[in-house]
Amino acid sequence: MAHSLSRPQAALAVAVSAALLLSGCFSGEVSHQGTDDRISVAHMQPPRSGLSPLSDDAFKLSRWSAAETLVSLDAEGNALPALATEWTRQDDLTWLFTIREGVTFHNGQEMTPDSVVNSLQHAIDATPVPRILNGIDLTVEATNTNQVRITTSTMDPLLPNRLSSPQLAIFDAAAYTENGVNPVGTGTGPFKIVAIDGVTGATLDRFDGYWGEPAIASGIDVKFVPDGTARTAALRTGTADVVEAIPAGQAVTVDEELLTEVPMPRTNTLYLNTESGPFADPAVRAAARDAIDRAAIVSSVYEERADIAEGLLGPALPYAADFRDDADYQKLLEGRATPAQVDGIEITLGTFTDRAELPEVAVILEQQLEAAGFVVTQDVREYQYIEADALDGAFDAFILSRATVLDSGDPVAYLASDFSCEGGFSISQLCDQGVDQIITAASETEPGVERQHAIMLAEASILGTDAAIPLLHERVIQGESARVHEAARDPRERLLITADTHLDAE
Repeated sequence: MAHSLSRPQAALAVAVSAALLLSGCFSGEVSHQGTDDRISVAHMQPPRSGLSPLSDDAFKLSRWSAAETLVSLDAEGNALPALATEWTRQDDLTWLFTIREGVTFHNGQEMTPDSVVNSLQHAIDATPVPRILNGIDLTVEATNTNQVRITTSTMDPLLPNRLSSPQLAIFDAAAYTENGVNPVGTGTGPFKIVAIDGVTGATLDRFDGYWGEPAIASGIDVKFVPDGTARTAALRTGTADVVEAIPAGQAVTVDEELLTEVPMPRTNTLYLNTESGPFADPAVRAAARDAIDRAAIVSSVYEERADIAEGLLGPALPYAADFRDDADYQKLLEGRATPAQVDGIEITLGTFTDRAELPEVAVILEQQLEAAGFVVTQDVREYQYIEADALDGAFDAFILSRATVLDSGDPVAYLASDFSCEGGFSISQLCDQGVDQIITAASETEPGVERQHAIMLAEASILGTDAAIPLLHERVIQGESARVHEAARDPRERLLITADTHLDAE
């Protein structure tokens, strides 16, 4: 299998996937004539690891278009060329990636296959290892041509998608020091980092040596503003052009035209303990499913700024809804148990305070379940103090806000982790051989429409057990001043300011 595009086509694919598929605000031809405008950004969280690309801080480098990966993803999660122009699968374990020529790091050094191997090897050797490589055994080497050979210890049809993770971005060798990885002046993106001010902010300038279309704006000025009220005020007063994560409670203080709600690959789900307690009975689980009014939760707690869940996977994965009318999908749901008559069944309901909405969700769920005949006792703590109990099956029911798409852009890892017999995050304690077989089939299917179909069959098989009752899909509210054009609106939170992002003239 090969994936190949010419250089102009590949550059266009990267730009289009960033600006068209994710921005939602494309309004015509974008001029790449540089301007003197600088875009001010207010981020929710400061760096946790000194902006090391081997940590979650990598997503900031990606959102500023300062760092790039071998592969990018489109809105459907399909792999597209980026710093690699094509890839070929030689056998079940071996892949060849052709490295883009003419790419220069921000410090003027040329990107070579050796550069790519060096970056990937540092990720492989990192402690802790980037989560996209958790449990993955890779070897990387440069060939005598402009290619990099990557070998996996087991068959991994998702390898190109893995290489799109911001934690596997490519940097010049100078970035890797005894004190960690320094992204200042060592990335490849259309913006280069010129200064970092601890946990306060960062400064980026347009990189005129960029291999693709140069950035329109002359730079980005970043501030880290953890306080949601302060971030909202920055948008309202015009001191920030783009603002991350406006709190739902603050949204009413801002002109609605400045707000965009981006669907997130994150689902609030009620996990039911299938191993012990009342919910070991499928009919009792079905009664809980019937008792829940999702619309009431979305309306009262989220002020309509969330999507009612039709399944485990939400609108951040555009293909999900397309498969739910599929005959095979519906057949897997037909095996659901008939709801039992409930009268005085006592259950424990757990959740955590770290996400402010969840205790409110718990209150509403308690009311709905008690109206159906359950007797509910709540246990609400900080997440660090409740996770172990939840994973040990200490609760009959547990409300969790769960990311459904990890760094590969694919939900199979989430489905396996939460709902397979060997899953490491099995709050529902589900072990069903039929479910396991369908999840395994999805994991072994090549990327594309067939894999999407297999993923949705896995969703249906899980829903058919009533081990998990999806409640809603979260959205994040992104603020953009009236002057901003082409800011990316990315459900995966990989992109924000791209080469196309620019401001109107004053």
